[in-house]
Amino acid sequence: MIVRIGSVLSADEVTSIRARLEPGVWEDGRLTAGHQSAQVKANLQLPQSDAAAREASDSVLRALERNPSFVSATLPRHVYPPLFNRYSPGMSFGNHVDNAVRQIPGTHHRLRTDVSATLFLSAPEEYDGGELVVEDTFGTHSVKLAAGDMVVYPASSLHRVEPVTRGVREAAFFWIQSMVRDDGERTLLFELDTTIRDLTQKGADRDCVVRLTASYHNLLRRWADL
Repeated sequence: MIVRIGSVLSADEVTSIRARLEPGVWEDGRLTAGHQSAQVKANLQLPQSDAAAREASDSVLRALERNPSFVSATLPRHVYPPLFNRYSPGMSFGNHVDNAVRQIPGTHHRLRTDVSATLFLSAPEEYDGGELVVEDTFGTHSVKLAAGDMVVYPASSLHRVEPVTRGVREAAFFWIQSMVRDDGERTLLFELDTTIRDLTQKGADRDCVVRLTASYHNLLRRWADL
């Protein structure tokens, strides 16, 4: 399931985060890549030890906590602290699949990467190219969103970032270990939750909505891994 989530960050929040990141010392992105990914990865990243990057990461996490669409789509159990990358002209990231397990820096905790997320910080008109391309069973999806918008998709998907040919593309990226490991089950729950919210807003019969809500929670109770 690929879900586009609008306005995760406000325009002011995007401006603030980018201002904090700008003076950072951007390093070769291959430093955090696995063996296969490093062969096709050409971008820059801020090191996780960078104080400004940690502050920006905390800001993104706070925004995610208050976003109901993110919670509904991913059912997060653990969220990897967001990282930040930059693509200048000529940079790209070829086809790859994200590592199945990540260790959270400075801890002994490991996270299973069920869902990948890209939060766009650069506006589409600031750069050419740089589309995130995700391949799944339903075809190939090209994603280039407004600054502050985010896309989430199964971490098991083959994906890439097309070469940037003009300007600079900046984004936050991270992974989520979901309470529901299976993407098909998460999709059913997301669609059911979305339908419940739509029916509630339209003033549908309360008893029907309650029964649907009960089905949602009973399915979540059956599938959740806590």
